[in-house]
Amino acid sequence: MGGPHLSGKTMVIGAITRKGNVVCQMIEEAGFNTLENFVKETVSKKVTLVATDENFRYRHLGAHGFVHKTVNHSQHQYVIGSTHTNTIEGFWSLLKRGIVGSYHKVSKDYLPLYLNEFAFRYNHRNDPDIFRAL
Repeated sequence: MGGPHLSGKTMVIGAITRKGNVVCQMIEEAGFNTLENFVKETVSKKVTLVATDENFRYRHLGAHGFVHKTVNHSQHQYVIGSTHTNTIEGFWSLLKRGIVGSYHKVSKDYLPLYLNEFAFRYNHRNDPDIFRAL
């Protein structure tokens, strides 16, 4: 990861179940250890598939007992059977629209709080009594 398109931006990583909850957090760098540790801490060994994009830093997930498949967005490959990243992409879209539409700009200092807010709202989207969950 890197390059001019990331200049001045803060990185965020996330994982989501296809019909369930999301977990996301701010990261300082996106090296092998950071991504691998996030997946090992966040994703259950019982999952049947870990689907990611083509980022080469995920390539060792299979060695940690995960069934890992990828889609290659740079080659306009978005779905291969049940392998896709559409669910997390949908969450990122909600997060970005929420920040731009409501808050306009978020500082790095407060980004973890915004991530927690949007993850909570997403994870309780079907809860008719969301305020009690607070």
